[in-house]
Amino acid sequence: MSELEHPGGPGGGVPAYDAVVLAGGAARRLGGADKPAVRVGGRTLLDRVLTACAGARTTVVVADPRPTARPVVWAREEPPGGGPLAALEAGLGHTTAEHALLLSADLPFLDARTVQELLAALRGTGADGVQLTDEGGREQPLVAAYRTSALRRELYALVSAHGALTGLPLRRLTARLDLTRLTGPVASFDCDTWDDIATARARIREHGHVLDEWISAVKDELGIDLDVDTGVLLDLARDAAHGVARPAAPLTTFLVGYAAARAGGDREAVADAARRAAALAARWADETTADGTPPAPMGGAPAGDAAPDATPDTRTDAR
Repeated sequence: MSELEHPGGPGGGVPAYDAVVLAGGAARRLGGADKPAVRVGGRTLLDRVLTACAGARTTVVVADPRPTARPVVWAREEPPGGGPLAALEAGLGHTTAEHALLLSADLPFLDARTVQELLAALRGTGADGVQLTDEGGREQPLVAAYRTSALRRELYALVSAHGALTGLPLRRLTARLDLTRLTGPVASFDCDTWDDIATARARIREHGHVLDEWISAVKDELGIDLDVDTGVLLDLARDAAHGVARPAAPLTTFLVGYAAARAGGDREAVADAARRAAALAARWADETTADGTPPAPMGGAPAGDAAPDATPDTRTDAR
């Protein structure tokens, strides 16, 4: 593999990039709370951002060190609290790739797809950087991909002009760059206030998002980096619940995962185990009487009576 390539990202072999995450702000609008540690969907805001840029060759977090879901390089601006440009300079000193993501640590809905879109847009243009814009069309310089040479060039120019970067706003740098924009109202949503946190927490529990959010959270918690077909597993759980008994659904999917792990633990192993279990559930459900009702259980109980695994004591949905 070329030194200019990295296996991360869809399809693998994509050009290498680094990521710089700014996580050392004062969070005044949150009353001084440790914003990167605030949890949305059971995960800290910082870990959610780190998951989105997991394909980076080097990820630098500019903040005081703390536990994170994956290893990162830690950096700190001098003096601490010197502002975004000072933090960027500190983080950029640990990067070597031609392109770098610059991200804030409060983006609950940033995902790997958006990261790849930013990088692809940067590679396809001669611009210095590509920024997302939010719902109101405002540019988000901390949800962006930049050419590291352009960042270093302009940081040097600002130091030459002002003597230091401490206290300078980020727009002093971005105003000097040739930038293009991508619309990303969801991925660019950031959490500046407790109302923003409440909005983010409510959104991930909506019907169209909760399952993907939960699966992502579980994979992060367990340290699993496996892209599986969740639809296949959901279909298997449904078939086991309907064709066998409700408690069979979670137990069957657990056994499929165990079997897949023993067979190598990759996506194909999960799919193969799920197919075999689904076929078994179908055969089980097919064993009915001619009129379509289940056969009488052993012991002579009438077919219409509740089976032992459907009594109020054992049904998982009994309340």
